[in-house]
Amino acid sequence: MTMAELVKGTVAEITGYTMGCSAYRAKLLALGLTRGVKIKIINVAPLGDPVELAVRGYHLSLRRDEANVIKVKPV
Repeated sequence: MTMAELVKGTVAEITGYTMGCSAYRAKLLALGLTRGVKIKIINVAPLGDPVELAVRGYHLSLRRDEANVIKVKPV
């Protein structure tokens, strides 16, 4: 499952990334979105885009298509 499929309040662990742009994947890794990190979906905008999440003590907003790159498993 991808991060874009999660709903508000869900806690999940990052398991990897889908195939795609390696430069964007490197950007996500630099933001701390590495394999094994737990994230929590804080808020989803009314139309579903963007998604606000808590990771490593800070809040981050990602567009739905950007969040679709990150594979997760619910905890």
